[in-house]
Amino acid sequence: MENQKQLFSLDPEIHYLNNAYKAPLLKSSEEALVNSLERERNPSLFKPDDFFNDANEIRTLFSQLVGCTTEDVAIIPSTSYGFASVFNNIEYEEGKHALTVNQEFPSDYFAVRRWCDDNDAALRIIEPKDEGAPSGEAWNKELLEAINEKTAVLIISSVHWMNGLKFDLEAIGNRCEEVGAYFIVDGTQSVGAAPLDVKKCKIDALICASYKWLFGPYSTGLAYFAESFHNGAPIEESWMNRNNAKNFKKLTDYDSSYLPGAARYSVGESSNFLLLPMLKASLTQVNKWGVENIQKYTDVLSSYFVEHLPKERYLVDDKAYLSSHLLGLYFTNKVDNAKLKEALKAHKVILSERGASLRIAFQVYNTIEDVDALLKALDY
Repeated sequence: MENQKQLFSLDPEIHYLNNAYKAPLLKSSEEALVNSLERERNPSLFKPDDFFNDANEIRTLFSQLVGCTTEDVAIIPSTSYGFASVFNNIEYEEGKHALTVNQEFPSDYFAVRRWCDDNDAALRIIEPKDEGAPSGEAWNKELLEAINEKTAVLIISSVHWMNGLKFDLEAIGNRCEEVGAYFIVDGTQSVGAAPLDVKKCKIDALICASYKWLFGPYSTGLAYFAESFHNGAPIEESWMNRNNAKNFKKLTDYDSSYLPGAARYSVGESSNFLLLPMLKASLTQVNKWGVENIQKYTDVLSSYFVEHLPKERYLVDDKAYLSSHLLGLYFTNKVDNAKLKEALKAHKVILSERGASLRIAFQVYNTIEDVDALLKALDY
């Protein structure tokens, strides 16, 4: 795969290594938005099917990325919305607890925290033995050992959102299935950049914001719900999620039956006529590239970076637990934080500071020149 920077409108003077914060819009998504705005001038052009067609195409495009069917996918406005739908349909069993990991993303943490508080259940936080340093192997081991017959639900990100640490989702999913625990995954920081198969990993619900590795607009997201959730209760009652929704003449017949599968969990007004065409354009492009090709491209960049990294100053996790698209850079005591910040600014390198690490995100619009600029800044 070749560099894809020509498909974006990025500032050529900036080395943007911050896709994990927010992705730039594709030119195709910009064009889709302009076309949508022009269309909004004349609502007489809208037909009943227009309320559903883009949404269904988007559900199909997302299903192709994560290995499920269109019926398994819902359109959501945010991860918090998706998690609310999930935990609204998990019944509590006396004596059971929930699990998550240390420094999980706030929306994930607060969702499971509320479920625990509402049910007077314990929430166990799994922490690495050496906090602040690379610890992928130990953290995965501790997490697997923590899952037992008393575990009701586990919620984690597919890769840790702060440092890209990879969790062994297949092993974790198999263990959750063994003990009868729900396996809930926040895929926001890897879906679209790294392969993920929800069936193979035995994931019960996969919740994703789209504005990062799916290149979508803010306030759009997608969710996979396994068959065990297909008869659940949504958190709102949208007319669009009913079996007779396409028959505008008979909407007041009040068909109480939902569309099949996960569609019942789609947010009201999910046919957002401005945002959905942008999301459809971005998902179309991601599928065209192929996630495996994206991963191979970012692996070239991250491998080059790690190979040339000043090891006396910085640490990264072992290759086996290092995402190719997102990684955390830890400091030794030889790093002057003030000088490093000045150097990053001087070299026009944009990335994020998260916890005890710098979070670096490589994407298909990045080049070796971007990586070299970062290395020069690190070697201030």
